[in-house]
Amino acid sequence: MSENGPDEPGPTEWGEHPHGVGPWEVEHPGENADDPRYDPELLDGGDRRNVVDSYRYWSREAIVADIDARRHPFHVAIENFGHDANIGTVVRTANAFAAAAVHIVGRRRWNRRGAMVTDRYQHIVHHPTAEDLFLYAAVEDLSIVAVDNVPGSVPLETATLPRNCILLFGQEGPGVSDHAKQCATTTVSIAQFGSTRSINAGVAAGIAMHAWVRQHADLSRSW
Repeated sequence: MSENGPDEPGPTEWGEHPHGVGPWEVEHPGENADDPRYDPELLDGGDRRNVVDSYRYWSREAIVADIDARRHPFHVAIENFGHDANIGTVVRTANAFAAAAVHIVGRRRWNRRGAMVTDRYQHIVHHPTAEDLFLYAAVEDLSIVAVDNVPGSVPLETATLPRNCILLFGQEGPGVSDHAKQCATTTVSIAQFGSTRSINAGVAAGIAMHAWVRQHADLSRSW
């Protein structure tokens, strides 16, 4: 659960979003809105949320339930980033790919702005320490795949990712902690060809999640 709680407005919810749909009677005159998944307030006032069109007017609970029925068996874990904005980016991407959960290891508090309110639809779990995450992985039979460009790592481009796994990312700069890499099933790296020593952690997470999607997801079920 995010720090502010599920019912408190995040920074991206202050004021109406310019996109979306108006009240149901304006958008669909003469049509009955009898779907139990619809939210009465959204039907009356319109839906300006950052959701795909298929979820327009749905209540948050109905959206989460629908995603839960289609979530993928990969998780994402984040060691406490030096720059909080990365966590929001990772949460937003995890939501886009219907990750089972995002695990935040270490400091609980994080900046939700980059998540664009997707944390309302994404399961988020906090672990005070890496050991807590490893215990969770053992209980749930999840392989831990560290993502870091270090000697001895396996190229992500040629690696076969476990279907049931946790993709583990570290802080900007130092990357995944040594202890976490030692406890991981494997460590994969992302091929780079320029001068920078590393790419943004949020970008790396998106690349790794998409690699999992390409290997395991049923693409016929995407939007």
